[in-house]
Amino acid sequence: MKTLLVAEYRDGKLSGSTYELVDFARKLGADSAMFLVGSDSTLPQYDGTLYLADSGKHSEFNPAVHKQLLLDVIAKEEPDMVVFSHSSYGWDLAPRVALALGAAHVSEVVEIVDGVPVVPVCNSKLRREVRVKTAQTVVSLQSGAFGLSSDPVGSPRVGKIDSNAATQVVFGGYEEAEAGGVDLSKAEIIVSAGRGIGKPENLAMVEGLAKALKGEYGASRPVVDSEWADHSRQVGTTGQTVSPKLYVACGISGAIQHLAGMKKSEFVIAINTDKDAPIGEIADVLAVADLKQLVPILTEKLSA
Repeated sequence: MKTLLVAEYRDGKLSGSTYELVDFARKLGADSAMFLVGSDSTLPQYDGTLYLADSGKHSEFNPAVHKQLLLDVIAKEEPDMVVFSHSSYGWDLAPRVALALGAAHVSEVVEIVDGVPVVPVCNSKLRREVRVKTAQTVVSLQSGAFGLSSDPVGSPRVGKIDSNAATQVVFGGYEEAEAGGVDLSKAEIIVSAGRGIGKPENLAMVEGLAKALKGEYGASRPVVDSEWADHSRQVGTTGQTVSPKLYVACGISGAIQHLAGMKKSEFVIAINTDKDAPIGEIADVLAVADLKQLVPILTEKLSA
């Protein structure tokens, strides 16, 4: 098995997701090479071949040119699998490459089992293995699903690549999203509500506990999708990434998308009726209890 890992470069910096790709290749037990449109001044710590295109010439984002650069490398390396991060760069480029190759495209991979990619289904309540019928596969990895357990090491063997592919795109730069709602990334204490709160009226309990702790309240994607909480309160890959001193997860099962957004919290307390909920794997304290009974008691004690 051979993989080609597509690293990302943004605002002159190498993306941390690069090492999630490396971990994926290791867990797959595959040989790997890496592709990057970036700069000599910022190279990944990677023990393998790196195909490097100059971002000064080809820009950090140019779909037509980056696709052609990738196809040229793929023709040389002949990988079984081309691996992207499930990011805005990957969302745009991976389907273009898959179409050009006539390859299957598997999106949001969260695990690999016996060489088979696994993706979440049913709002991340279930998972399924995806077996493809094409010779090559293009996959994108869910943020936070993979990651090296130790600091990356190595110096790549760099091969410079270039392309004169025609394009009508001119990259103008990045634009910050308009600020709105609450900035949870600055909160030192966050109490978040999941689907387990049962109904929108119970969100007030979570908010009350957050106030008693002098923190902010957050929410998982299902709660926001149900319009029980504003999107500015959402924690996860499609919401905000947070790293508070204390994170209290109320009725949150622990889908990988949510865990990726809060796993850097210093101390995690989870309240869940399911002792086997995935959130328990990263929680420092797991309270197996009905949050509708426990949260009001905690709030009362803290307020007193």
